Amino acid sequence: MSRTLLLIALLCSSSNLLATSLSTPAVGEVRVGRIARIKASLRSDPRNRSDLKKGIAGFYDRSSKLWEEVWGEHMHHGYYDPPDRTDHTQAQVDMIDKLLSFSGVVGEGVEKAVDVGCGIGGSSRHIVRKYGCKARGVTLSPYQANRGNELAKEQGIADKASFQVADALDMPFDDDSFDLVWSLESGEHMPDKQKFVSELARVAKKGSTIILCTWVHRDLEEGEELTKKEVKLLRKINRAYYLPDWCSSKDYQQILASRDDVDISTMKVDDWSYVIAPFWKAVIKSSLNLRSVIGLLKSGFSTIRGAYAMGLMLRGFNVGLIKFGVITVKMKE
Repeated sequence: MSRTLLLIALLCSSSNLLATSLSTPAVGEVRVGRIARIKASLRSDPRNRSDLKKGIAGFYDRSSKLWEEVWGEHMHHGYYDPPDRTDHTQAQVDMIDKLLSFSGVVGEGVEKAVDVGCGIGGSSRHIVRKYGCKARGVTLSPYQANRGNELAKEQGIADKASFQVADALDMPFDDDSFDLVWSLESGEHMPDKQKFVSELARVAKKGSTIILCTWVHRDLEEGEELTKKEVKLLRKINRAYYLPDWCSSKDYQQILASRDDVDISTMKVDDWSYVIAPFWKAVIKSSLNLRSVIGLLKSGFSTIRGAYAMGLMLRGFNVGLIKFGVITVKMKE
């Protein structure tokens, strides 16, 4: 799940403090009414695929500008090793480089990459500059696609990096199109994980690399199920962030292993929860200013609701239910 959600949550905490400090009864009444509305919405029924797509697009249309203003063009977590590092923007860039290194990707083998769930294209533009390749990005958010293209033009690489609105479960690309298939913190939004993996594999060239880094729930033992308490927590998170049902890293591995076109011997898997956690303290610090609070309040109900519910996400992470999973594999030659 994008770090945008974390920032929004902490900004919401700041806005609550700000509202509490105001003495007029009207402000207090508005705040109480807003929270009641948020709680009610978290008890609503799960959405279908069409509703999810509309919700995701709208959420990121409204929240992406706020994120970029506070944290820049990379809409994902940073890599914190050592955990006390303070160069947060560089940590975001390092996350991209660490994933590429972990998967064994080298520049000579990358001519064309696709960024599935590209945000405003920070990862794509970094990969273009790193390898001199071309990159395409897809997102459900018109704002993100437009902003990604604007930044590519501003940075002088519009001829190599381009972004468009498209569904990751039905990408507008030919089979065997890309040397590198990249998905960083977007898989959690996919309602059909089997179809998602199928699309990643379909557009990947023979011998190419797929990198999937996504939020998942804990792996389960044979015959084990999530507890009722865990399911309840995840469903509340889903309703706030327009997410479908969660799966585990092991589920993704099994889906990939079932495919004839994947070289399962090249699969690498890890849990990077520990290397992203320190970033949250930095987000807390960045949220404690009036400009950030005002930006949140202007972003609309769905963004504020996401902020209110982010505490649920943090709770799941802290108890070991929610993980930051990394999976990479090569396609067969």
